[in-house]
Amino acid sequence: MAYQSIISDRLEQFVNYRKASSNWSETYEGNLRLFDKYCSDGFPEACVLTQEMVDGWCKKRETESNNSCRSRINVVIAFLAYANERGWLNLSVSVIPKRMPVTCIPHAFTTEELGNFFKACDSITVRGNHFYDRLNRITFPVFFRLLFSSGLRTNEARQLERKDVDLDNGVINISQSKGYNQHRVALHDSMRALIIQYDKAVSLLIPDRKYFFPDPKGRMRSRYWVQNHFKALWRVYNSTYATAYALRHHYATQNINSWKHEGFDFHARLLYLSRSMGHSILESTKYYYSLVPGLADIMWELTNKSFNDLLPEMPDDEKE
Repeated sequence: MAYQSIISDRLEQFVNYRKASSNWSETYEGNLRLFDKYCSDGFPEACVLTQEMVDGWCKKRETESNNSCRSRINVVIAFLAYANERGWLNLSVSVIPKRMPVTCIPHAFTTEELGNFFKACDSITVRGNHFYDRLNRITFPVFFRLLFSSGLRTNEARQLERKDVDLDNGVINISQSKGYNQHRVALHDSMRALIIQYDKAVSLLIPDRKYFFPDPKGRMRSRYWVQNHFKALWRVYNSTYATAYALRHHYATQNINSWKHEGFDFHARLLYLSRSMGHSILESTKYYYSLVPGLADIMWELTNKSFNDLLPEMPDDEKE
């Protein structure tokens, strides 16, 4: 869908530039379209983008936290920098809310909770010959097991295209992520067998599909589909609170927790984990040190005050 505001052509050029630079995301896309609609609906007579229009959009709302405001206006800040560099505009965001530390700790899954969750995934009922239910029945067990066993971000799994899944070798190519270089994930043999079985089943329902996990119309699944269905399935047998994204945290902490006695191999394993999870810097992976029971205490004993240097705040590329 084309942009509608007075700067529609510039927005298109900006988006094409960012996509060519592998620095674009679904979140950017949504927020830029909201900004475009704001300009088009709120200033229908405008001939140029003005500072008043920018300030009105970027002002922190009463319902927003500092971080959510920053997330909403990030793409506008990037667009203004792009336009200013090319001499199209001479505008800026006057006040950018200060980033606040993220204190949320992901849910620590128990074996019983995970067993309950996957039991719910495997027990979806189909109403007669309802196509939507049939597709969900074969998708839920595979989609959420893939998150659990590979550490993929939820958006990476949703955006996964069939051409990026090497069924023969069990390797997934992540070409759309959070603006970082693409990376590859090697699957466990059991997960490879499961996605082969899934691929055959869903191909009968949606032949020649583009996305590996399509919706009934062959389109990419939405983030709300992931969030809402994870919550519903989780609550079938569990009473605690958890999110689908926490499966990624669980994957990282379980890996790190198994390396307590690896010695010099520890750093090599950490580097491999960092690359397979698509982290742009090793510090993003080091964040998980603080979530690993036992290992954090051991490292504190050995390194004392320098331990704090290994525990940065939760990095941007690990925020849901």
